[in-house]
Amino acid sequence: MSLTQSDWLNFLKPNYKVLPLKERLLSGFGALCGLAISSLISWYVLGGMNAWYIAPMGASSVLLFAVPNSPLAQPWNVVVGNILAGLIGVTCTQLLPDLTSAFSVAVGLAIFMMMTTDSLHPPSGAVAITAVLGGDAVHRLGFHFILYPVLLNSILLLLIAVFFNRLIGRHYPITAHVNERSKDPTPTQKVSIQPKDIKYALAHHTELLDISQYDLEKIILEAQEHANERLNHSFVCQDIMSRDVIKLHEDDDIHQALDKFKAVNLMSLPVVNSDHNLVGTLALYEVVEWFKGATDPRNSWQHYVHQIMSHRVVTVDPLQPIQDLIPYFVEKSFNYIPVVENQRLIGIISRADMIAALQQQLSRQKLQSE
Repeated sequence: MSLTQSDWLNFLKPNYKVLPLKERLLSGFGALCGLAISSLISWYVLGGMNAWYIAPMGASSVLLFAVPNSPLAQPWNVVVGNILAGLIGVTCTQLLPDLTSAFSVAVGLAIFMMMTTDSLHPPSGAVAITAVLGGDAVHRLGFHFILYPVLLNSILLLLIAVFFNRLIGRHYPITAHVNERSKDPTPTQKVSIQPKDIKYALAHHTELLDISQYDLEKIILEAQEHANERLNHSFVCQDIMSRDVIKLHEDDDIHQALDKFKAVNLMSLPVVNSDHNLVGTLALYEVVEWFKGATDPRNSWQHYVHQIMSHRVVTVDPLQPIQDLIPYFVEKSFNYIPVVENQRLIGIISRADMIAALQQQLSRQKLQSE
């Protein structure tokens, strides 16, 4: 079977996700701002120096603004990788008179040292070449080239990347998915993929993957959860929710709210308005905190539930699969989640409801396997 021109093009193209237009525009705009601002600051700080900005920063901006989750784009890689490459490049320039030999050795040695120190950063290869082929302006700087412009440019661009990525909602630098309460794996990890499993798999692959262990673990867990939803019939929220909901009204007196907490022995309750729309939630600890500060004149105006309740509430749709609720009950220790339709509170799902439903699913799977 012969390959057409289109087949060859598809063969050469990477298996890479094309981001939505908004993300592509933000990545390009971020690089534009990062390079422009860091360049202007470098020019201002270094004055009339000819080598006030170096071209490898353009390559760094691709990683920092387009693929900030890449392990190669993390702050350690940007700073340490560029410093090592600059140091090696300047050294090779002074020890090897032949330019071809100097930049070849510089790049090869820089790659080895970056991989040894876990600071691999592809643009750093260009930093090493710049140290050799940058001309008289760079050569006159000697080892000062490492401090400025290399370190100065790197830190400025990095700081702008951190600010910009967080401003648009990206998590940068990437952090480990760990249990915030203890050193043990999170509850979800204990019964599925754990960090030690990812380490074991990666240890049997000698090639370097351009994805962090934490992102790989997250992707595997999400894929596993999606597959489970497809393979097993699952309840939806309206199947297991309680419709007779114990709730508070936003205009209830705080003392009335405390009496209701005592009567039902619950730690938190949903709050509705006169139209039965969910407007917030009130936790028992918030009532206790109000009583502790009741003598403070600054709190004298607080008498009603709506004045001390939390307005941010996680809600679910009645037709939403119950699997969507598991992270809230397991990872975030929720006691209940309100079920809302057209903003109206129509039910509530407790942790006990979830346990009963999941136990039923396990029993069903056991019967099917026998």
